[in-house]
Amino acid sequence: MTLSGKDIQKPSPPATVVTASQVMNGPVMPPQQRLMTYSPDEWEVFVEEWVYYCLAKNYLHVQRFARSGDMGIDVAGFVDAKRLEGIWDNYQCKHYDHAIRPGDVWVELGKVIWYSYSGEYTVPRRYYFVSPFGAGTSLGRLLANATRLREELIANWDKHVRDAISTKQAVHLDAVLRAYVDAFDFSIFDAKTALQLVDDHRTTPVHAARFGGGLKPRPASDKPPETVSSVESRYVTQLLGAYGEHTGTPVTDPSALSPAKLKDHFRRQREAFYEAESLRVFARDSVPSGTFESLLDDIYNGIIDTHDASHADGYVKVCAVTKAARDTQITANALITCTNPKDRDGICHQLVNEERLRWTRS
Repeated sequence: MTLSGKDIQKPSPPATVVTASQVMNGPVMPPQQRLMTYSPDEWEVFVEEWVYYCLAKNYLHVQRFARSGDMGIDVAGFVDAKRLEGIWDNYQCKHYDHAIRPGDVWVELGKVIWYSYSGEYTVPRRYYFVSPFGAGTSLGRLLANATRLREELIANWDKHVRDAISTKQAVHLDAVLRAYVDAFDFSIFDAKTALQLVDDHRTTPVHAARFGGGLKPRPASDKPPETVSSVESRYVTQLLGAYGEHTGTPVTDPSALSPAKLKDHFRRQREAFYEAESLRVFARDSVPSGTFESLLDDIYNGIIDTHDASHADGYVKVCAVTKAARDTQITANALITCTNPKDRDGICHQLVNEERLRWTRS
């Protein structure tokens, strides 16, 4: 049978829904897959970030050492002010395309033994090999058996360790050093994988900035308490002064507000303030430090001309400034995707609390 032109139909493309982010940036790459693309230096930076944010409660200070002459230390977590002379943990970074093998660690074991033996630093409390794929089966068995790990290191010393610790000298396993190795606690050595690091990293405020995928859902804000709290005192005092300018009668108690539109306005401003406070807390846990403060600066720069203009009274000024805040175009700040109009009103009152704005003439 011969088909005519009318009988031939073009195949339909598969039904696919794409987001604006995918069009701009392509599909989201899973964190573990993204880590595979890192260079050794980028991997060290990530491990430092992980130690700093996820293990901060364990350490007084976290430091990444330069790759050249690091004496076997990549990222160190110091428990006390003595640092390398005190209690500390070492995170040795290995970015390979395979799980770590025994042959990948003999030199590193030799370094920590030699430099602690030489007095360059105290023996670390814990020593972790950190690799995208973790420890392979053979190394995993050795890390679980300290006695066997020591024996294998001694057996491989002359072939893999002696000439690789330092470019200045060969490190021979003489009787004194051998005695130090025999007494060394090999149970300090262990390994971590990218999966472990990523699971921890999800809880940090820098996760979305590093891996993308958007911010986590923002929880609902608290409702204002019946009684004005101490954190509200400055902006509330300014609001009451603004209402007094508008009515021509001093207002010292919110319950005395009249007419009803001012009562409703006051209620909405308090709700907006608590909405902005919830955004501040959300930002602290979800985005890098300074992101929320940058949003405050953006709002401030968008409203300051309106704030400084002439207004009939303080209430008119509040209405004009909060409208300008809602109209301000902000595109670069990471929080803008989860910011609502109430947040912007509330940020104006936060700026009053910080004495960067005021609602009354005096």
